[in-house]
Amino acid sequence: MTSSPADSIRPFRIDIPQRDLDDLRDRLDRTRWPDELPGTGWAYGVPADYLRELVGHWRHAYDWRAAEALLNEWPQFTTTIDGSNVHFAHIRSPEPDATPLIITHGWPGSIVEFLDVVGPLTDPAAHGGDPADAFHLVVPSIPGFGLSGPPADLGWEAGRIADAWAELMGRLGYERFGAQGGDWGAAISRELGRAHPDRVIGVHLNLLPGGQQSTEPTPDELDTLNTEEQERALLSWRRWTEWSREGTGYAVLQSTRPQTAAYALTDSPVGQLAWIVEKFQEWTDSDRLPEEAVDRDRMLTNVMLYWLTGTAGSAARIYYERAHATGRAALPTEPSTAPTAVAVFPAEPQLPLRHKAERTENLVRWTEFDRGGHFPAMEQPDLLVADVRAFFGQVREKD
Repeated sequence: MTSSPADSIRPFRIDIPQRDLDDLRDRLDRTRWPDELPGTGWAYGVPADYLRELVGHWRHAYDWRAAEALLNEWPQFTTTIDGSNVHFAHIRSPEPDATPLIITHGWPGSIVEFLDVVGPLTDPAAHGGDPADAFHLVVPSIPGFGLSGPPADLGWEAGRIADAWAELMGRLGYERFGAQGGDWGAAISRELGRAHPDRVIGVHLNLLPGGQQSTEPTPDELDTLNTEEQERALLSWRRWTEWSREGTGYAVLQSTRPQTAAYALTDSPVGQLAWIVEKFQEWTDSDRLPEEAVDRDRMLTNVMLYWLTGTAGSAARIYYERAHATGRAALPTEPSTAPTAVAVFPAEPQLPLRHKAERTENLVRWTEFDRGGHFPAMEQPDLLVADVRAFFGQVREKD
């Protein structure tokens, strides 16, 4: 097939104008703070005293230029796929026989999630690992998110993004490759393996879409499980019930009126910060503050990619597209034939169940950890890296 200019891969480097950073500082200085009921903690949302202190750090101590330089250590590119811009990092391993792997973030994450895992995955020998476990990594920004910018049209849900990833990997010369992801990255990676099983050697997930106990288990259902599985199913149901009652407001809003929310989040950096930090507090393996699980400056760098690109609204649209999808675009019900691994981190709000995973996936690896939450690449990078290496070691032997 003859390539066209639209298929070209263009070098990219992050270079935020100083005026954008000056504007951010000015907005932070002029923040209008709301009142707050005393003694409510995190129950009503992000506490004002915590957020004021974090904003002070953002304004006076956080160094975007250092974060920008760190991200620019990755070779980055853009290309146009299916009419929309796609930004990605492409970090080739020094090992020539490394396994190609595309790794996808979710919301409210970004490529920043993977800063601590890229080195060990691409160059294991330099990090105390086996060179045979090396990967050529492709780290894209989902259309609508961050450096990819807003997509050009409607319909960018998980299936369409998965097809775009298959096209991207082909353009990079990778006909066979693995996929890894959590959150929306899990939905996209799962669909990539389901829709392109001839090309995907394996799918590693740290969240399993639909794998939790979303309805109260019936006595008949519990009778089919052993004691440990029964306890796990009840825990998953209790966690899902709590999350559905107290933790889904963001998803309802982004699934129904993402444009309305976009005005506030795009105009107020403190609003954008609070919208994201709340999820880092709720979804990480932390008792009180998100910094107990995730580095504070790394969390701010993640927020900066939303703020500096003005993509709060376009990133939220993936929720709307999924909620209003029909046909293939809706959550697929067909089992996946791609070899699949599920890594279970205990603070994940949507706790998956193995017996459910075995019904919908070609499950070849299931690992339960004793620490970590929704953002394992940031919270427990060593555990995630080790599990990714072990899984693809398994599938490479069979491929």
